[in-house]
Amino acid sequence: MPKGTNQKLKLYRLAQIMLENTDDEHYITMPEIMEELGKYEVTADRKTIYADLRDLSVLGIEVEGEPIGNRYHYRVVNRPFELPELKLLVDSIQSSKFITEKKTNTLIKSWKSWSANTMHRGCSDRCMYPEELRQ
Repeated sequence: MPKGTNQKLKLYRLAQIMLENTDDEHYITMPEIMEELGKYEVTADRKTIYADLRDLSVLGIEVEGEPIGNRYHYRVVNRPFELPELKLLVDSIQSSKFITEKKTNTLIKSWKSWSANTMHRGCSDRCMYPEELRQ
């Protein structure tokens, strides 16, 4: 019997939270993880989340914890693509003459999910990074 609500989704949501909210410069603390899980109505205690963070490595998501002050800060260490690689993909698609604008927009939206939200804040749906960096 599950100990909390929505336990079947917990590992999926934890992976989603870690991938969307952390990168090399942005960490998340245990209370913030628990708060984010709560937004999805997933209940979990601190000890099970520690185990779940270790279990994410089975899915290919390596999470690193770093002690800062009296708390640990967690972040995803590896991603399918790094930001420069995603920029290259976006530039290639946008400059392609045989891919329609609709398909370009669909691909870019899809690729944005491969990076942390912090990597593409301030961007429109047509770019992965701020316009001033595209020159």
